[in-house]
Amino acid sequence: MESGESLKGHLLIASAALIDPNFRQTVVLMVHHDSEGALGLVLNRSSDMALGELWEKIASSPCQSEQLLNFGGPVEGPLMAVHTHKDLSESEILPGVYFSVQKDNLNEIVTREDNSFRVFVGNAGWAGGQLEAELEQGSWYTLEASPSHVFGNDEDLWQTVFRAATRAKGLAQLFNVKHVPPDPRLN
Repeated sequence: MESGESLKGHLLIASAALIDPNFRQTVVLMVHHDSEGALGLVLNRSSDMALGELWEKIASSPCQSEQLLNFGGPVEGPLMAVHTHKDLSESEILPGVYFSVQKDNLNEIVTREDNSFRVFVGNAGWAGGQLEAELEQGSWYTLEASPSHVFGNDEDLWQTVFRAATRAKGLAQLFNVKHVPPDPRLN
């Protein structure tokens, strides 16, 4: 990644050495990234709450989705959705994948028949220069995101994209990770 290049539409993949419990073995979809800061959503952490259960508490429209609410990161904020509905988007993250936070758009997204969306509570945020410093320290790898990363049902998403990112960097032999213990410091 060139200095100053936006990571919007890319994945941040936590390095095996990143032990911060908020981000250990996470895959973050970058929604926004510029010199002022960055916003991402953790793709591989779901909550225990069904989206429909939350929706009946906060909205008057029904939500038939049985998917779980996703934990987007440790920063509090409004509910956010990543979806495939261009007509309800506030920005495009990557081709065919859109982002929305407006209440009217979220209401419409969760009532549609298809489940080509994910709703997040919380997000991952970085101040200007903070993410760049973490990248320089080796805390994260990057990889271009695809819709299958965002909407796929890969229970081993971190392992899958970690291998792809290290292979792309020529580090596959160095980081042939098969299992990462809960706390790598205990190795």
